Amino acid sequence: MGRMLLTACVIGWFLLLILFPVFGVVKEAFQGGIGAFVSNLKEASAVRSFLLTFWITLGTVVLNTVFGTILAVTLAKQRFRGKLIMEGLVDLPFAVSPVVAGFMFILLFGPNGWIGSWFEAGGIKIVYAFPGMLLATLFVTFPFVAREIIPVLKEFGLQQEEAAYVLGASRWQTFWKVTLPSIKWGLVYGITLTTARSIGEFGAVLVVSGSIINRTQTATLFIHQEFTDFNYSGAFSAAVVLALISFGILVFMQKVYGGKRRS
Repeated sequence: MGRMLLTACVIGWFLLLILFPVFGVVKEAFQGGIGAFVSNLKEASAVRSFLLTFWITLGTVVLNTVFGTILAVTLAKQRFRGKLIMEGLVDLPFAVSPVVAGFMFILLFGPNGWIGSWFEAGGIKIVYAFPGMLLATLFVTFPFVAREIIPVLKEFGLQQEEAAYVLGASRWQTFWKVTLPSIKWGLVYGITLTTARSIGEFGAVLVVSGSIINRTQTATLFIHQEFTDFNYSGAFSAAVVLALISFGILVFMQKVYGGKRRS
């Protein structure tokens, strides 16, 4: 009896928090029919917002994968002064509100900012343009790759890499043949988390972008704009697409973990 009650509570909680809201969004998105759903997504502002989200996500994943891996290798294998402080600062984006992070970037890269004024003088716009949105997304997703790789590298140790050096392998060969295979699952999971977070980022991007229609609106900002303009059909249609993308990422993560367990 107790087991059945516990199972019923878990299922009810799952329905309340997950299935009912998803069903509500899908219902609203298709309330006007499939034609209205497709029409909402074909609007120029919607297409532009999804394309902008794609490019920001792509740039974020590439840059944070490269620099996150370098950072993880440095923190896991090198000893230097200030290492503990640096390890703590890696988690700073987790502690700082994305909205606060957006204001930090305005202070730095705004037209009258400490650094932004130099770029403005050269005709380069950072804030309220693509570069500022990319920087904000890079900041909020910065820890994911490094934090997934560091524990793997510490557990892996240095013995196999040192053996490769003894056998005459260069540092680059050792990284590709020894280090990278050992961190591949952590790297893939970190990339997946970075992708999901980039797609769904709202607060920091809202602040630094200005949410200019057809110019600096990502998919999440487009949904917010449509909702505040009482175009619920357009907002929920875009929300369904983002939900499907997120679900696809979730399925991919499950496959990654399934492959990791089998290996």
